[in-house]
Amino acid sequence: MGRGRAKAKQTKVARDLKYNAQDMDLDRLTKELHGEVDTSSNKDDDD
Repeated sequence: MGRGRAKAKQTKVARDLKYNAQDMDLDRLTKELHGEVDTSSNKDDDD
């Protein structure tokens, strides 16, 4: 018991990911999956 709120949150997040169109760079994703991404241009690195 007590999982209702957590499950509702997960359902909401999953629904948002499924139905909300997000800009996706498929070429960059393909390169990243093949290990061809230049890591020096990574702007999300907060170390």
